[in-house]
Amino acid sequence: MEEVIERLKQIIVQIATPYVTGTGFFLPQDGLIITNEHVVRDNRQVVIHSDCIPKQLVPVVYLDERFDLAFLALPQQVRCKDGGKLSLKEEAREGEVVVAAGHPYDLKFTATQGIISSTLFRNGDIRYYQHDAALNPGNSGGPLVNMDGDIIGVNTFVIRDGQNMGFCLPSGYIRAAIDEFKAAGKPEAIRCPACSNIIHAGNLSGKYCGFCGVTASMPSTTEQYEPTGLAATIEEVLSKLGFSVPLSRLGPNNWELLRGSAKVNVSYHEKTGLITGEAYLCYLPKDGNKALYEYLLRQNYNLQGLTFSVRGNEIILSLLIYDQYMNPDSALHLFQDLLEKADEFDNILVESFGAIWREPS
Repeated sequence: MEEVIERLKQIIVQIATPYVTGTGFFLPQDGLIITNEHVVRDNRQVVIHSDCIPKQLVPVVYLDERFDLAFLALPQQVRCKDGGKLSLKEEAREGEVVVAAGHPYDLKFTATQGIISSTLFRNGDIRYYQHDAALNPGNSGGPLVNMDGDIIGVNTFVIRDGQNMGFCLPSGYIRAAIDEFKAAGKPEAIRCPACSNIIHAGNLSGKYCGFCGVTASMPSTTEQYEPTGLAATIEEVLSKLGFSVPLSRLGPNNWELLRGSAKVNVSYHEKTGLITGEAYLCYLPKDGNKALYEYLLRQNYNLQGLTFSVRGNEIILSLLIYDQYMNPDSALHLFQDLLEKADEFDNILVESFGAIWREPS
Protein backbone atom coordinates (compact mmCIF):
# COMPACT_ATOMS: atom_id res chain seq x y z
CA MET A 1 0.00 0.00 0.00
CA GLU A 2 2.77 2.48 0.92
CA GLU A 3 4.44 1.98 -2.45
CA VAL A 4 1.14 2.59 -4.27
CA ILE A 5 0.56 5.81 -2.28
CA GLU A 6 4.06 7.08 -3.01
CA ARG A 7 3.61 6.42 -6.73
CA LEU A 8 0.23 8.13 -6.65
CA LYS A 9 1.68 11.25 -5.02
CA GLN A 10 3.94 11.66 -8.02
CA ILE A 11 1.18 11.78 -10.62
CA ILE A 12 -1.58 13.63 -8.74
CA VAL A 13 -2.16 17.24 -9.81
CA GLN A 14 -4.17 19.88 -8.00
CA ILE A 15 -6.33 21.96 -10.36
CA ALA A 16 -7.78 25.40 -9.60
CA THR A 17 -10.07 27.63 -11.63
CA PRO A 18 -12.02 30.77 -10.72
CA TYR A 19 -15.05 28.50 -10.27
CA VAL A 20 -13.93 25.25 -8.62
CA THR A 21 -10.96 23.22 -7.48
CA GLY A 22 -10.37 19.62 -8.45
CA THR A 23 -7.87 16.89 -9.15
CA GLY A 24 -6.09 15.48 -12.17
CA PHE A 25 -3.34 12.98 -12.87
CA PHE A 26 -0.74 12.92 -15.58
CA LEU A 27 0.40 10.28 -18.04
CA PRO A 28 3.92 11.32 -19.10
CA GLN A 29 3.99 8.81 -21.94
CA ASP A 30 1.01 10.62 -23.50
CA GLY A 31 2.03 14.15 -22.50
CA LEU A 32 -1.39 14.81 -20.96
CA ILE A 33 -3.05 15.56 -17.65
CA ILE A 34 -6.37 13.75 -17.27
CA THR A 35 -9.31 15.21 -15.33
CA ASN A 36 -13.09 15.69 -15.52
CA GLU A 37 -14.71 18.00 -18.02
CA HIS A 38 -16.85 19.59 -15.30
CA VAL A 39 -13.69 20.57 -13.36
CA VAL A 40 -12.26 22.73 -16.17
CA ARG A 41 -15.47 23.72 -17.93
CA ASP A 42 -15.61 27.34 -19.19
CA ASN A 43 -11.84 27.82 -18.90
CA ARG A 44 -9.19 28.22 -21.60
CA GLN A 45 -6.46 27.49 -19.09
CA VAL A 46 -6.27 26.38 -15.48
CA VAL A 47 -3.80 26.52 -12.62
CA ILE A 48 -2.02 23.27 -11.78
CA HIS A 49 0.39 22.34 -9.03
CA SER A 50 1.90 19.10 -7.75
CA ASP A 51 4.94 17.71 -5.99
CA CYS A 52 6.47 17.17 -9.43
CA ILE A 53 5.24 20.25 -11.32
CA PRO A 54 5.76 23.90 -10.32
CA LYS A 55 2.57 25.96 -9.99
CA GLN A 56 1.63 27.31 -13.41
CA LEU A 57 -1.11 27.92 -15.97
CA VAL A 58 -1.66 25.24 -18.61
CA PRO A 59 -4.10 25.17 -21.54
CA VAL A 60 -7.14 22.94 -21.80
CA VAL A 61 -6.64 20.92 -25.00
CA TYR A 62 -9.57 18.48 -25.02
CA LEU A 63 -13.14 18.59 -23.72
CA ASP A 64 -15.47 15.61 -23.69
CA GLU A 65 -18.82 16.35 -22.07
CA ARG A 66 -20.22 12.94 -22.98
CA PHE A 67 -17.66 11.02 -20.89
CA ASP A 68 -16.91 13.92 -18.50
CA LEU A 69 -13.27 13.89 -19.58
CA ALA A 70 -10.80 16.69 -20.20
CA PHE A 71 -7.11 16.77 -21.10
CA LEU A 72 -4.61 19.45 -20.18
CA ALA A 73 -1.22 19.93 -21.78
CA LEU A 74 1.49 18.41 -19.59
CA PRO A 75 4.38 20.85 -18.99
CA GLN A 76 7.88 19.69 -19.84
CA GLN A 77 9.37 20.47 -16.42
CA VAL A 78 8.12 17.34 -14.59
CA ARG A 79 10.47 16.50 -11.73
CA CYS A 80 9.37 13.05 -10.55
CA LYS A 81 11.91 10.46 -9.43
CA ASP A 82 10.71 7.75 -11.78
CA GLY A 83 8.73 9.96 -14.13
CA GLY A 84 5.50 9.14 -12.31
CA LYS A 85 4.83 6.26 -14.64
CA LEU A 86 1.61 4.46 -13.83
CA SER A 87 -0.20 2.54 -16.53
CA LEU A 88 -3.85 2.35 -17.51
CA LYS A 89 -5.36 -1.08 -16.90
CA GLU A 90 -8.27 -1.96 -19.14
CA GLU A 91 -10.43 -3.94 -16.70
CA ALA A 92 -11.14 -4.31 -12.99
CA ARG A 93 -13.05 -6.96 -11.08
CA GLU A 94 -15.79 -6.82 -8.46
CA GLY A 95 -14.45 -7.10 -4.92
CA GLU A 96 -11.08 -5.64 -5.93
CA VAL A 97 -9.47 -3.33 -3.35
CA VAL A 98 -8.94 0.16 -4.77
CA VAL A 99 -7.59 3.54 -3.70
CA ALA A 100 -9.04 6.93 -4.70
CA ALA A 101 -6.60 9.85 -4.54
CA GLY A 102 -7.06 13.56 -4.88
CA HIS A 103 -7.29 16.99 -3.30
CA PRO A 104 -10.66 17.21 -1.51
CA TYR A 105 -11.46 20.49 0.27
CA ASP A 106 -8.17 21.93 -1.04
CA LEU A 107 -6.13 19.47 1.05
CA LYS A 108 -2.69 18.76 -0.39
CA PHE A 109 -3.19 15.01 -0.86
CA THR A 110 -5.55 12.36 0.45
CA ALA A 111 -6.04 8.70 -0.39
CA THR A 112 -9.02 6.58 0.63
CA GLN A 113 -9.43 2.83 0.30
CA GLY A 114 -12.49 0.84 -0.71
CA ILE A 115 -13.69 -1.98 -2.91
CA ILE A 116 -15.40 -2.20 -6.28
CA SER A 117 -18.97 -3.35 -5.71
CA SER A 118 -20.03 -3.39 -9.36
CA THR A 119 -18.33 -3.20 -12.74
CA LEU A 120 -21.60 -3.06 -14.67
CA PHE A 121 -23.32 0.10 -13.45
CA ARG A 122 -24.65 2.06 -16.42
CA ASN A 123 -25.73 5.63 -16.91
CA GLY A 124 -27.29 5.61 -20.34
CA ASP A 125 -24.93 3.65 -22.58
CA ILE A 126 -21.80 4.42 -20.55
CA ARG A 127 -20.46 1.85 -18.09
CA TYR A 128 -18.98 2.81 -14.73
CA TYR A 129 -17.28 1.11 -11.81
CA GLN A 130 -19.19 1.56 -8.56
CA HIS A 131 -17.00 1.67 -5.45
CA ASP A 132 -17.05 2.80 -1.81
CA ALA A 133 -13.70 4.62 -1.53
CA ALA A 134 -14.66 7.97 0.02
CA LEU A 135 -14.94 10.85 -2.47
CA ASN A 136 -15.39 14.47 -1.40
CA PRO A 137 -15.59 17.86 -3.17
CA GLY A 138 -12.27 18.36 -4.93
CA ASN A 139 -11.74 14.64 -5.62
CA SER A 140 -13.33 14.92 -9.08
CA GLY A 141 -10.87 14.03 -11.82
CA GLY A 142 -8.60 11.97 -9.59
CA PRO A 143 -7.56 8.41 -10.42
CA LEU A 144 -8.85 5.15 -9.01
CA VAL A 145 -6.01 2.62 -8.73
CA ASN A 146 -5.68 -1.02 -7.71
CA MET A 147 -3.17 -2.52 -5.31
CA ASP A 148 -0.68 -3.02 -8.14
CA GLY A 149 -0.67 0.73 -8.78
CA ASP A 150 -2.55 0.41 -12.09
CA ILE A 151 -4.96 3.21 -12.97
CA ILE A 152 -8.32 1.58 -13.56
CA GLY A 153 -10.29 4.77 -14.13
CA VAL A 154 -11.07 8.39 -13.27
CA ASN A 155 -13.48 9.29 -10.47
CA THR A 156 -16.28 11.29 -11.93
CA PHE A 157 -19.31 11.55 -9.62
CA VAL A 158 -20.91 10.45 -6.36
CA ILE A 159 -24.50 9.92 -5.27
CA ARG A 160 -25.31 12.45 -2.57
CA ASP A 161 -26.24 10.76 0.73
CA GLY A 162 -25.24 7.48 -0.89
CA GLN A 163 -22.84 6.48 1.93
CA ASN A 164 -19.61 6.72 -0.05
CA MET A 165 -21.17 5.46 -3.28
CA GLY A 166 -18.74 6.70 -5.91
CA PHE A 167 -18.45 6.09 -9.64
CA CYS A 168 -15.42 5.82 -11.84
CA LEU A 169 -15.15 5.94 -15.63
CA PRO A 170 -13.12 2.85 -16.64
CA SER A 171 -9.70 3.44 -18.12
CA GLY A 172 -10.75 1.86 -21.41
CA TYR A 173 -12.78 4.98 -22.16
CA ILE A 174 -9.79 7.16 -21.24
CA ARG A 175 -7.43 5.27 -23.55
CA ALA A 176 -9.94 5.39 -26.41
CA ALA A 177 -10.38 9.16 -25.97
CA ILE A 178 -6.60 9.70 -25.88
CA ASP A 179 -6.16 7.68 -29.08
CA GLU A 180 -8.96 9.59 -30.84
CA PHE A 181 -7.56 12.93 -29.69
CA LYS A 182 -4.08 12.05 -30.94
CA ALA A 183 -5.44 10.70 -34.23
CA ALA A 184 -7.04 14.10 -34.88
CA GLY A 185 -3.50 15.49 -35.01
CA LYS A 186 -4.48 18.93 -33.77
CA PRO A 187 -3.40 20.91 -30.70
CA GLU A 188 -6.95 20.99 -29.35
CA ALA A 189 -10.24 19.21 -29.93
CA ILE A 190 -13.61 18.40 -28.38
CA ARG A 191 -16.04 15.52 -28.63
CA CYS A 192 -19.30 16.71 -30.15
CA PRO A 193 -21.99 16.38 -27.45
CA ALA A 194 -24.55 15.41 -30.10
CA CYS A 195 -22.90 13.10 -32.64
CA SER A 196 -19.82 12.09 -30.53
CA ASN A 197 -17.36 12.77 -33.34
CA ILE A 198 -14.03 14.41 -32.50
CA ILE A 199 -14.11 18.03 -33.66
CA HIS A 200 -11.06 20.19 -34.28
CA ALA A 201 -10.43 23.41 -36.20
CA GLY A 202 -10.36 21.53 -39.51
CA ASN A 203 -13.89 20.13 -39.24
CA LEU A 204 -15.53 22.99 -37.38
CA SER A 205 -17.83 25.03 -39.58
CA GLY A 206 -17.85 28.45 -37.97
CA LYS A 207 -19.49 27.82 -34.61
CA TYR A 208 -20.97 24.49 -35.66
CA CYS A 209 -19.95 20.85 -35.77
CA GLY A 210 -19.04 19.91 -39.34
CA PHE A 211 -20.68 16.47 -38.87
CA CYS A 212 -24.08 17.25 -37.37
CA GLY A 213 -24.40 21.05 -37.24
CA VAL A 214 -24.79 21.43 -33.48
CA THR A 215 -23.21 24.50 -31.87
CA ALA A 216 -19.64 23.75 -30.75
CA SER A 217 -16.47 25.63 -29.87
CA MET A 218 -12.84 24.90 -29.08
CA PRO A 219 -11.40 25.34 -25.57
CA SER A 220 -9.24 28.28 -26.75
CA THR A 221 -12.33 30.26 -27.78
CA THR A 222 -13.99 29.97 -24.37
CA GLU A 223 -14.94 33.37 -23.01
CA GLN A 224 -12.32 34.51 -20.52
CA TYR A 225 -13.29 34.78 -16.86
CA GLU A 226 -13.78 38.38 -15.74
CA PRO A 227 -14.38 39.05 -12.04
CA THR A 228 -17.09 41.48 -11.01
CA GLY A 229 -17.87 43.55 -7.95
CA LEU A 230 -15.62 43.21 -4.95
CA ALA A 231 -13.76 40.22 -6.44
CA ALA A 232 -12.60 42.53 -9.23
CA THR A 233 -11.42 45.07 -6.66
CA ILE A 234 -9.46 42.42 -4.76
CA GLU A 235 -7.81 41.21 -7.96
CA GLU A 236 -6.92 44.78 -8.91
CA VAL A 237 -5.18 45.14 -5.53
CA LEU A 238 -3.34 41.83 -5.90
CA SER A 239 -2.13 42.86 -9.34
CA LYS A 240 -0.79 46.17 -7.95
CA LEU A 241 1.04 44.17 -5.28
CA GLY A 242 2.89 42.33 -8.05
CA PHE A 243 1.06 39.01 -8.04
CA SER A 244 -0.05 37.07 -11.11
CA VAL A 245 -3.79 37.08 -10.53
CA PRO A 246 -4.60 34.02 -12.68
CA LEU A 247 -1.95 32.01 -10.83
CA SER A 248 -3.25 33.22 -7.47
CA ARG A 249 -6.85 32.06 -8.01
CA LEU A 250 -7.87 29.08 -5.93
CA GLY A 251 -11.55 28.48 -6.57
CA PRO A 252 -14.42 30.97 -6.25
CA ASN A 253 -13.45 34.14 -4.37
CA ASN A 254 -10.26 32.57 -3.04
CA TRP A 255 -6.66 33.50 -3.74
CA GLU A 256 -3.34 32.11 -2.52
CA LEU A 257 -0.32 34.41 -2.20
CA LEU A 258 3.28 33.52 -1.41
CA ARG A 259 5.57 36.15 0.07
CA GLY A 260 8.92 35.08 1.46
CA SER A 261 8.39 32.12 3.77
CA ALA A 262 4.72 32.90 4.46
CA LYS A 263 1.63 31.66 2.64
CA VAL A 264 -1.39 33.97 2.63
CA ASN A 265 -4.93 32.88 1.78
CA VAL A 266 -7.37 35.64 0.82
CA SER A 267 -11.12 34.90 0.81
CA TYR A 268 -14.26 36.91 0.21
CA HIS A 269 -17.45 35.62 1.86
CA GLU A 270 -20.28 37.29 -0.03
CA LYS A 271 -23.03 36.30 2.43
CA THR A 272 -21.31 37.90 5.40
CA GLY A 273 -19.48 40.63 3.48
CA LEU A 274 -16.25 39.59 5.17
CA ILE A 275 -12.86 39.68 3.45
CA THR A 276 -10.19 37.67 5.25
CA GLY A 277 -6.47 37.43 4.78
CA GLU A 278 -4.83 34.61 6.70
CA ALA A 279 -1.05 34.32 6.70
CA TYR A 280 0.02 30.83 7.70
CA LEU A 281 3.34 31.23 9.44
CA CYS A 282 5.55 28.72 11.24
CA TYR A 283 4.56 25.95 13.67
CA LEU A 284 4.72 26.07 17.46
CA PRO A 285 7.80 24.46 18.99
CA LYS A 286 7.21 21.37 21.11
CA ASP A 287 8.58 22.96 24.29
CA GLY A 288 9.05 26.39 25.86
CA ASN A 289 6.00 28.15 24.41
CA LYS A 290 5.40 30.58 27.29
CA ALA A 291 7.69 33.30 25.95
CA LEU A 292 6.29 32.84 22.44
CA TYR A 293 2.67 33.18 23.62
CA GLU A 294 3.57 36.29 25.63
CA TYR A 295 5.17 37.78 22.52
CA LEU A 296 2.07 37.06 20.39
CA LEU A 297 -0.22 38.65 22.99
CA ARG A 298 1.96 41.77 23.14
CA GLN A 299 1.89 42.03 19.36
CA ASN A 300 -1.91 41.72 19.33
CA TYR A 301 -2.04 44.72 21.66
CA ASN A 302 0.30 46.77 19.46
CA LEU A 303 -0.68 45.73 15.92
CA GLN A 304 -3.05 47.86 13.86
CA GLY A 305 -5.66 45.82 11.96
CA LEU A 306 -3.84 42.49 12.30
CA THR A 307 -4.30 39.70 14.82
CA PHE A 308 -2.26 36.67 15.81
CA SER A 309 -3.99 33.37 16.58
CA VAL A 310 -2.96 29.76 17.05
CA ARG A 311 -4.88 26.98 15.33
CA GLY A 312 -3.64 23.58 16.38
CA ASN A 313 0.11 24.04 16.11
CA GLU A 314 -0.12 26.67 13.35
CA ILE A 315 0.61 30.34 14.02
CA ILE A 316 -1.64 32.55 11.91
CA LEU A 317 -1.61 36.29 11.29
CA SER A 318 -5.05 37.50 10.18
CA LEU A 319 -6.62 40.52 8.56
CA LEU A 320 -10.40 41.14 8.55
CA ILE A 321 -12.17 43.72 6.38
CA TYR A 322 -15.91 44.24 5.85
CA ASP A 323 -16.80 44.92 2.24
CA GLN A 324 -18.67 48.15 3.08
CA TYR A 325 -15.42 49.64 4.37
CA MET A 326 -13.17 48.43 1.57
CA ASN A 327 -11.77 50.60 -1.19
CA PRO A 328 -8.77 49.92 -3.46
CA ASP A 329 -6.43 52.36 -1.68
CA SER A 330 -7.10 51.14 1.86
CA ALA A 331 -7.06 47.48 0.76
CA LEU A 332 -3.71 47.98 -0.97
CA HIS A 333 -2.20 49.34 2.24
CA LEU A 334 -3.75 46.62 4.45
CA PHE A 335 -2.71 43.69 2.27
CA GLN A 336 0.76 45.14 1.79
CA ASP A 337 1.08 45.40 5.57
CA LEU A 338 -0.12 41.82 6.06
CA LEU A 339 2.36 40.44 3.53
CA GLU A 340 5.32 42.36 4.93
CA LYS A 341 4.49 41.60 8.56
CA ALA A 342 3.89 37.91 7.79
CA ASP A 343 7.35 37.47 6.30
CA GLU A 344 8.94 39.54 9.08
CA PHE A 345 7.21 37.74 11.96
CA ASP A 346 7.90 34.32 10.46
CA ASN A 347 11.63 34.99 10.78
CA ILE A 348 11.34 36.42 14.30
CA LEU A 349 9.29 33.50 15.63
CA VAL A 350 11.73 30.93 14.27
CA GLU A 351 14.98 32.71 15.10
CA SER A 352 14.01 34.12 18.51
CA PHE A 353 11.44 31.68 19.89
CA GLY A 354 12.33 28.32 18.33
CA ALA A 355 9.23 27.98 16.14
CA ILE A 356 9.41 25.46 13.31
CA TRP A 357 9.55 26.47 9.65
CA ARG A 358 6.60 25.49 7.49
CA GLU A 359 7.53 23.27 4.56
CA PRO A 360 7.30 25.05 1.19
CA SER A 361 4.03 24.45 -0.67
